[in-house]
Amino acid sequence: MEDDAPVIYGLEFQARALTAQTAETDAIRFLVGTQSLKFDNQIHIIDFDDENNIINKNVLLHAAGEIWHISASPADKGILTTCYNKTSESRVLTCAAVWRMPAEWESGSHESPDDSSNNPQTLELLCHLDNTAYGNVACVLWEPLGDGKRVISLADNHAVLWDLQESSTQATLSSSATLEGKGQLKFTAGKWSPHHNCTQLATANDTAIRGWDLRSMSQIYCIENAHGQLVRDLDFNPNKQYYLASCGDDCKVKFWDVRQINEPVKTLEEHSHWVWSVRYNHSHDQLVLTGSSDSRVVLSNMVSISSEPFGHLVDDDDLSDNEEGQQEEKSKEPLQDSIIATYEEHEDSVYAVEWSSADPWLFASLSYDGRLVINRVPRALKYRILL
Repeated sequence: MEDDAPVIYGLEFQARALTAQTAETDAIRFLVGTQSLKFDNQIHIIDFDDENNIINKNVLLHAAGEIWHISASPADKGILTTCYNKTSESRVLTCAAVWRMPAEWESGSHESPDDSSNNPQTLELLCHLDNTAYGNVACVLWEPLGDGKRVISLADNHAVLWDLQESSTQATLSSSATLEGKGQLKFTAGKWSPHHNCTQLATANDTAIRGWDLRSMSQIYCIENAHGQLVRDLDFNPNKQYYLASCGDDCKVKFWDVRQINEPVKTLEEHSHWVWSVRYNHSHDQLVLTGSSDSRVVLSNMVSISSEPFGHLVDDDDLSDNEEGQQEEKSKEPLQDSIIATYEEHEDSVYAVEWSSADPWLFASLSYDGRLVINRVPRALKYRILL
């Protein structure tokens, strides 16, 4: 029975790092990393059973430190990266590493034993993404359509491209770019474009968004004051190669065509506090999710700037003359953008929103108090998009 009601799971710890398990396209699975100062940190593997509307969880130990960012290999279910804090000589450093889950966890075939949280297994460290040379790591990005062998780490003002060797046990520096300019320049976020043969990267630092060509490691565009305050997150439209979404501390979500960077194509002002996360749906690019410190998740229908601004193409043979006239009238006007739903199951800042890799109609959101909520796109809208 498909039901639009949310399903809520509470972690015992605070958390801000969430990812879908990208290489898993059958099971609905998310990974959450915790932020505890007092206890060993954990990665919670969240399996959602959509037939019975229940969550099964398994816990892996991440003793290295509190997790600020987590991302999953697009090619290997068992491999992930984390960015985590560690204290060395009374300084706190944010490091990055590549890990492997224990073999039996990747398949998801195991039942969820209740004792898994009492004696959790540990992640296997495959390699560090050299933690000291470049400063504090903000995030690690996997090559979106790759074989899981290339990652980029954004550390302070460096974008570093790594090649992961056989079985990912060694990372070799491939090339790097440095943000030049006055002041303490630091990357806050980045996204590797799935377009242009994966040769482009977008980064955020302070209020600016930059594009980079990874072949020459040179800057190709810069949107100077993209937001009035810090830019928090970016995402590329999966179907339109020049379209990019951004969000930030000015409470706004903006949509850009990077060929014309003077003005955003659209701006959304639905949130009343910092917007931490923006995500395009992988299959239906008019669906855009955002999460904010106002504790809300907003699902928007940005259909006018999607790859189907006039709706589905209807085959002329299927229409009678009368319908054809109506269809032509309709097809000249772009469909209207709208807010589909605002989700209010959280009571704390929503730091991350992610679409499922296995089910395009399902998404998860994570707030700082450790509450993970799984929601579905409303059925009425789903059928309107599909039919």
